[in-house]
Amino acid sequence: MIEKRFFFAFCLMLSVFVFESAAVAQQGNRKRGPRKNPGAAKLAKPFVGITADGKLVKDLFKIESTGVSTKPVVTAAEAFLAGLTPEQREKTTFPVDDIEWRQWDNRHFQKRQGVSFKEMNEEQRKLAFGLLQASLSAKGLTLSQDIMKLNHTLGELCNKVDEYGQWLYWITIMGEPSESEPWGWQIDGHHLDVNYFVLGDQVVMSPVFIGSEPVTAVGGKFEGTVVLQDEQNVALKFMQSLNESQQSAAVLAKVKPGHNALAQAYQDNMNLDFAGLKGSQLEDQQKEQLLELVRLYVGNMRTGHADVRMEEVKEHLDETWFAWVGDFQQDSVFYYRIHSPVILIEFDHQRRVAPHRTREATREHIHAVVRTPNGNDYGKDLLRQHIEKDHQ
Repeated sequence: MIEKRFFFAFCLMLSVFVFESAAVAQQGNRKRGPRKNPGAAKLAKPFVGITADGKLVKDLFKIESTGVSTKPVVTAAEAFLAGLTPEQREKTTFPVDDIEWRQWDNRHFQKRQGVSFKEMNEEQRKLAFGLLQASLSAKGLTLSQDIMKLNHTLGELCNKVDEYGQWLYWITIMGEPSESEPWGWQIDGHHLDVNYFVLGDQVVMSPVFIGSEPVTAVGGKFEGTVVLQDEQNVALKFMQSLNESQQSAAVLAKVKPGHNALAQAYQDNMNLDFAGLKGSQLEDQQKEQLLELVRLYVGNMRTGHADVRMEEVKEHLDETWFAWVGDFQQDSVFYYRIHSPVILIEFDHQRRVAPHRTREATREHIHAVVRTPNGNDYGKDLLRQHIEKDHQ
């Protein structure tokens, strides 16, 4: 009987090993397999990209020169890596096509990889922020640092500064920093996740997750820090400026439940149909207002690459949909979505989670995400074209 039990147990272990090995093989060449996390089943499926109506639109993204140098980003990444110890560098670097790209998680409890700001010394932190500074706009850098500070504020409110803290953010480098070959970097932590892919002088910065709870520090070490107010207020002003028929088209639901955001962690292959008010139904001035709202998110990139990205958004403005959930009074909580073939933006007022839970959504807990639909999150469509062209 004991021998039979041992045999069955061995068979079960073997079958699990075979299954997991097959799932890892699907992801292509990489140094490490998927972490054990809530998104493991979705990560085991090959990357497709976010689609609308279940259809992947092809030939939206091209390898072409932007005229905006990425040399400062390359130099900053090289300096950051040089400043790490050999052991830190080993756990921080991954192949450019690694599954690690897709394992970001905006929740605080997820196990991370790479090197954390907490374990860095002061000089290493300076170099890490140097990489962010070279890659992001001044606004994007300040937003990132303020989100990190407010995570410390949350720790103060919960009396859990080891669970929520300013330095609990990890950096990984994918590929080797280069002005010609594909590579990128990622920062991963609670309410701040940035994926930054580089190919030549092209940049794809998505998925990006930004958020905070609370959004305002009314006391503590970082009192006065506040985030995501323009993203909230400019959208509300735009919604209020629409005429009645446009508002009716935009509103998906008048009642705002706790959570509405859809394109967060592990949703790389999500199907999300277009809904709401179509860009072609907007007047010229309204289109400019919508672009101003989009720019609040895209503008977290360095200015030159943000300009390139905005031109891409403008080309598809008539195919861009604006959707709203909730009321639109001055103090309302709400969700909105901007969705086109080349960009997906979500903003969501969420329930409070810590230090206490609420049943209703609040303006003190915000999630926002930026995606590139149709297969170019993480620059994967550009990487595919590069491999097909230069690495047959």
